[in-house]
Amino acid sequence: MNPEIRIQQLRDQINEHNYRYYVLDDPTLPDIEYDRLFIELRELEAAHPEWVSDDSPTQRVGAKPDSGFAEVRHEMPMLSLDNAFADQDLTDFIRRVHERLKRPAAEVIQFSCEPKLDGIAISIFYEQGRLTRALTRGDGYTGEDITLNVRTVRNVPVRLRGDDWPERLEIRGEIYMPRAGFEKLNERAREKDEKTFVNPRNAAAGSLRQLDPAITASRPLELCAYSTGIVEGGTLPDSHYETLKLLQQWGLRINPEMRLVDGLEGCLAYYEQLANKRDGLGYDIDGIVYKVDDKRLQETLGYVARAPRWAIARKFPAQEEITRLNAVEFQVGRTGAITPVARLEPVFVGGVTVSNATLHNMDEIARLDIREGDQVIVHRAGDVIPKVVRVLTEKRTGDEKPIQVPSHCPVCGSDVERTQLQRHGKGKVHSSEGSIYRCVGRLVCSAQLKQAILHFVSRRALDIEGLGEKNVDQLVERKLVRSPADLFSLTVEDFLQLDGFAQLSSENLYNAIQARKQTTLARFIFALGIPEVGEETARTLATSLGSLQRIRTALPELLTWLPDIGNEVAFSIAHFMQDEHNRQILDSMIEQGMVFDDEGGLSPALVGQISFAQLLIKMSIPGVAQTGAENLANYFTTLEALLEADAARLSQIPRFSAKARAGLLECLADKEWCRLIGALEQQLSDFGMHWECQAEVAVTEQPLSGQTWVLTGTLESMTRDEAKDRLVALGAKVSGSVSKNTDCVVAGPGAGSKLSKAEQLGVRVMDEAGLLAFLQEKS
Repeated sequence: MNPEIRIQQLRDQINEHNYRYYVLDDPTLPDIEYDRLFIELRELEAAHPEWVSDDSPTQRVGAKPDSGFAEVRHEMPMLSLDNAFADQDLTDFIRRVHERLKRPAAEVIQFSCEPKLDGIAISIFYEQGRLTRALTRGDGYTGEDITLNVRTVRNVPVRLRGDDWPERLEIRGEIYMPRAGFEKLNERAREKDEKTFVNPRNAAAGSLRQLDPAITASRPLELCAYSTGIVEGGTLPDSHYETLKLLQQWGLRINPEMRLVDGLEGCLAYYEQLANKRDGLGYDIDGIVYKVDDKRLQETLGYVARAPRWAIARKFPAQEEITRLNAVEFQVGRTGAITPVARLEPVFVGGVTVSNATLHNMDEIARLDIREGDQVIVHRAGDVIPKVVRVLTEKRTGDEKPIQVPSHCPVCGSDVERTQLQRHGKGKVHSSEGSIYRCVGRLVCSAQLKQAILHFVSRRALDIEGLGEKNVDQLVERKLVRSPADLFSLTVEDFLQLDGFAQLSSENLYNAIQARKQTTLARFIFALGIPEVGEETARTLATSLGSLQRIRTALPELLTWLPDIGNEVAFSIAHFMQDEHNRQILDSMIEQGMVFDDEGGLSPALVGQISFAQLLIKMSIPGVAQTGAENLANYFTTLEALLEADAARLSQIPRFSAKARAGLLECLADKEWCRLIGALEQQLSDFGMHWECQAEVAVTEQPLSGQTWVLTGTLESMTRDEAKDRLVALGAKVSGSVSKNTDCVVAGPGAGSKLSKAEQLGVRVMDEAGLLAFLQEKS
């Protein structure tokens, strides 16, 4: 095919995929295929530079500007909006609209409603459909030219779709950073010991003002169009709502939450709806923008000072406020972690009065450079625990006091030690200081014991009703319980000693505890509170290894074969299981009759992926990759034969390089390496895994393997946890959020934003009756 024709075909395909991915949220091309197309286009353009155009998908990142950003006067001012803070303010605004238009109050005027994104306002010009210039809002009259940076934002089209657009068109919108991208950006900064951003808006602003467009290109920015400015050589609809729909057809993302409503009642209902969705959105919003939808009415209403009379911003309660840090106290968690908690001067933020906030750990205190007495900015969104995000160092008086971690546990008086991080490599352990300080008192420390038991009996663990914080406090303080195992030896008479217990309530709690001697292995593993082991990892351990005994004895190297379990988590699990005190607790519970409904053999999927060659790959032999490991396995067939090999024997292996021979000889000379690979093979054999049985193993796929389901609303015939367990047992992943990758949403009464998003994305929705019938069929 003619290269010039192929280049244009590739550009069209990539632009279409970008439109479906970034604007419609409905990709039809796998990412790997998109990458192939992009690479092919880049290679063709490199071979034929004469055919490279500035609107090609490969040309987003340009050269650095010679100096700073040039200031440019806006052809049409980018005005600000008046604000409404309460229903009455909005009522007054709509009343004024009716009065100025000389329309009776009973007449319905339509309003376009959109979330007010917390990002950076931007003006983008398209001439003949091509992006030519992009400006910041600046002071509304003059902005900075950041064209090169805006071109790097992936969902900003460098060329509009179609051909019916005006000859010259100004798009106005907001460039923002989604929350998920913001968290990843800050995480990378922490790993490199770099300064983090306070919030997504600051991150977006900082990213757009980088002098190197390549840096901007690396940041997870998005554009959402909300209006137009200059329009020449064409016309747009008289409806603001229809205009935005047209922008979407031309390749620009608009907010999927945008609605067209009737009058005051519709505006108020939209506020309540969006306020309920706010915390579930993937981006920050600080309010709603209401606009009279008819542009002819907008022209009649006109402007006042720096704001239009036909639009207003309804603000949500502030999510950040300034207050004083009065003191820092240290709390002890179930793993002994000493956590600093900020005691604040009470402040109203995010809809509630906040007096406490998390400070995470001493590294965070050092990063913030926070001191007692500082003026600080506190952030709270929805049900998220309030946190201190910034210190106003410019307001210091000199009386502020540095914060020191206690040398002794504030609960039991035991020593406090800083954790040591261990990175495990081939035959070596590398240690470094961690960010967490821990009380070494373990279960001698009542705080750790109480938290360990509360976790053990919690709803997602063993789910024992009646053992709340107050009752656990009494059991620990009266020394009736010294470990979770002691719960199963409690008697009715023990409960009668506690405040608030009579004969019936004591019998009920006794029976509830005894009933939990039979549970699932996954719940039990999660209940143990192993550091770094959540519900999903506990379920992986249970389904892959099949028995508590295998989990207790599994080598960390074997555990890393399991899905999503890396070196550090594997060593954390093995360390917990090998600890003498933990072994005694587990033995005690087994002796008292703990049984698990789901114990069985090794997972066929696990057995199916382990071979002699995979064992060799696991042992990280220098210079030996997949092909080399398979050559070794085919040549020696047994580990015993491999361990006896010498240089002469290795030289006879076909297609086995000198580098690989040297790497293997180095390992064979290492006694610890030989011991470890021998122990690993022996454990696999003890677990029923033999190399010769590999060909006979059939891996059966579960009915919902690879599918993602979401549960929302209230279920009547079972709890959501029970529904989740049944779906997971069929192979599904149960997520807490809806996306284009969701396969099905189960919606009970009271379903809210998740159901709405599923309907917008066209995701399959099922009610409870449908779920029950589905589970019965699949079971």
